[in-house]
Amino acid sequence: AAMMAVTSPHLSALVLLAIPFVVIPLVVFGRRVKQRSRLAQDRLADASAYATEAIGAVRTLQALTGEDAAAGRFSRSVMTAFEAARDAMQARAWLTGVAIFFVFASIVAVLWMGAWNVLTGTMTAGALGQFVLYSVLAAGALGELSQVWSEVSLAAGAAGRLGELLAEKSDITAPGAPVRLPEPARGEIAFRDVSFAYPGAPERTILDGVDFSVRPGRTVAIVGPSGAGKSTLFHLALRFYDPTAGRVELDGVALPAADPTDLRRRVAIVPQDVTIFAGSVRDNIRIGRPGASDAEVEDAATAANADAFIRALPAGYETEVGERGVTLSGGQRQRVAIARAILEDAPVLLLDEATSALDAESEIAVQAALERLTHGRTTLVIAHRLATVLKADRILVLDHGKIVEDGDHATLVKAGGLYARLARLQFEQGARALESDPEEGFDEVEAGETAGGKAAE
Repeated sequence: AAMMAVTSPHLSALVLLAIPFVVIPLVVFGRRVKQRSRLAQDRLADASAYATEAIGAVRTLQALTGEDAAAGRFSRSVMTAFEAARDAMQARAWLTGVAIFFVFASIVAVLWMGAWNVLTGTMTAGALGQFVLYSVLAAGALGELSQVWSEVSLAAGAAGRLGELLAEKSDITAPGAPVRLPEPARGEIAFRDVSFAYPGAPERTILDGVDFSVRPGRTVAIVGPSGAGKSTLFHLALRFYDPTAGRVELDGVALPAADPTDLRRRVAIVPQDVTIFAGSVRDNIRIGRPGASDAEVEDAATAANADAFIRALPAGYETEVGERGVTLSGGQRQRVAIARAILEDAPVLLLDEATSALDAESEIAVQAALERLTHGRTTLVIAHRLATVLKADRILVLDHGKIVEDGDHATLVKAGGLYARLARLQFEQGARALESDPEEGFDEVEAGETAGGKAAE
């Protein structure tokens, strides 16, 4: 550019006039490329997400003969993503084409003006050749700039999704100066007039003025109809959310004042919907304690009644269980989750329908393991099968987000309230199943006869 100005100032001025015609299309079409690239990434993400869901639920699709419908929906998603990508590439092509057109149009203008100057004698042919050489080099650089700007715009559209994720700030963070939880841990949990609504539906109150405490080493069962707010109590105890009103405490420390990592190290959970990761059985058990020895892992599996089925697998504890643990049955996955909780050895234990997927024989064995596990630990138990909570020190009955009954099994049955009705329904259901099919009804009766017997009387 400097040599162009030295060689011919008036031709350089002509080139400068052409620059806005190059830059403006770069800006205008660059924005279109960015927007369409972002849209293409969104559509591709939709198609990929649906493919992941369909493959993960392939057995359900086959059982429902929904393969054709799933394939059709995926095909439409892919076609939408393809069309969005094509639009992005078209915008990119226009950007590059228009920019290069104006760059070389300016060179043609320089040649025309320079030839006229040579004919009139105001410029030598050598000077014109020299200027054209410089202008071609400069034009090549501007043409490359259009390509680079196109790439940058394309990448900016794709990176926008990542930028939004990276910009997200969690509402659950450690305070600047977290309060240390007491040592040694006592395991005392308290809900102080807690109310809560999920952020996605703030108008719907899930918990309303829940107030109770659990003394160290005690077992408290939480029962009630589906949607009563039982699992939400666990979410708050693990500080996945903060209450909209009231507070939750562990060992006298309000959870927002403590470091969430320290809090969760003191709480072990056995969820109803167990997550198994792709990897070996051993790695899945020790995920909460990566430094646990092989012997400790095997002891935990034995206590959870999982050792026998694990050793029967092709490679024992080193058997790869596949993505989401597809090679394990529901009961086996649940016993792996129980083994995890045993291995963590946390002072607080949360059991969310921990034996719901087990057969009667396995349930008895696992219940014995859980009794050993809960000894000396603060335990919160969510259960629909009331036979699993008979030995609880205290039973809380939740309904529409409120504690409507509080007491032990015998007291609640005599009270004739919601708990007694639930117990009666379970017993009667098991009895009817036993009459129609003894084999199928056995588990139902076993689950309900003790809990519901007194209520049925």
